[in-house]
Amino acid sequence: MGKKILIVDDSSIMRKMIKQTLQDQQHMVAGEAKNGRDAVEMYKSLRPDIVTMDITMREMDGFEAAKEILAVDPEARIIFLSNLDEDKYSEDAKRLGAVGYVNKHNAKAIVELINSL
Repeated sequence: MGKKILIVDDSSIMRKMIKQTLQDQQHMVAGEAKNGRDAVEMYKSLRPDIVTMDITMREMDGFEAAKEILAVDPEARIIFLSNLDEDKYSEDAKRLGAVGYVNKHNAKAIVELINSL
């Protein structure tokens, strides 16, 4: 059975690509947010199974949004999807409580991680 997912990315093109990848795997996209502030509010109302979170966004970045979401729900499952240096940022993501960090252009790895949760 597919999972209910909230996609958070400031790029509408990237949100569309991630959405298509997830829907192709029978997951339901519960919502899409273009910044961290919107993501926190949407998380509270939608309560998705998983959040895919970009790091660099205006208004509130992905790390700050993840902190706020995890404060509301310590069981939240957040996967960071980014093009930023994986070695540098994946440790930060893990320390924060994220369940994973994947290059946003690696659709196969994204799907594998989501399906494993």
